[in-house]
Amino acid sequence: MKCANKILFVNQEINPFFEEQTPVRLLNRMLPEICQANGYETRTFMPKFGQINERRYQLHDVIRLSGMNMSIDDVDHPLLIKVASIQSARIQVYFIDNEDLFQNRRGLKDAFGVEYSDNDVRTIFYCRGVLETVEKLRWAPSVIQCSGWMSALVPLYVKRAFGNTPFFAESKVIVALDDNEYTSPFGSRFADKLVIDGIIGNDVRSIAGLPVGYEELMHLAIDYADAVIITTPNYNARLVNYAENRGKHVRNMAGEEADKFMALYKEVIEQK
Repeated sequence: MKCANKILFVNQEINPFFEEQTPVRLLNRMLPEICQANGYETRTFMPKFGQINERRYQLHDVIRLSGMNMSIDDVDHPLLIKVASIQSARIQVYFIDNEDLFQNRRGLKDAFGVEYSDNDVRTIFYCRGVLETVEKLRWAPSVIQCSGWMSALVPLYVKRAFGNTPFFAESKVIVALDDNEYTSPFGSRFADKLVIDGIIGNDVRSIAGLPVGYEELMHLAIDYADAVIITTPNYNARLVNYAENRGKHVRNMAGEEADKFMALYKEVIEQK
């Protein structure tokens, strides 16, 4: 089912949907365009945070992909999918949306700069929503690149819960490390909340029954990744050491030109 020229980008933030242009947002905007110019097919996802102006960016509902309920901690959350085009780049961006979790919220913090207490549930919903939507699209990526901690559960879900499906059985996952960390740990029941069919307690034993800070979450992402890249000059060196000690392929891509990313994707695809 895998096609060697398909790359899925699971991003936390992408330019131009935020007022501030950061290096990570610009990179996440640039990579799908460059990949397409080099013969790759791409799909790009991000959460539909409430401050994103739907009229300005001409977001519209994708009815055929919406409507599924995702149960997290015995609460059903309807999945809504929206899409917008970045005309100058000729790419589409799919948005994972939900009225309670995203539509009526700002990004990761409220108007007072306080991190939302249910960012753990939002993270689970986002990661599962992306993978469920890709399955509905019947689109099998050869590479999945995860940018931002809100995408950190994708490696676990791909390798365990979705690993036996024809759409993800051969997918390679790249985890990108940047300088955007959260400071309020997820609650000690986070491991219980994220478990779905295909995941057993042993898969999440590193966080079971514990508050989960940024580093613990990213350890989980690295454990199930095929490669780790650094995308900003300032990054958490402890996470790089952790990845190297786990024998992961680590590459510093901060400030690198597009051809370096193309070479990396080819290398990851060819990994045995």
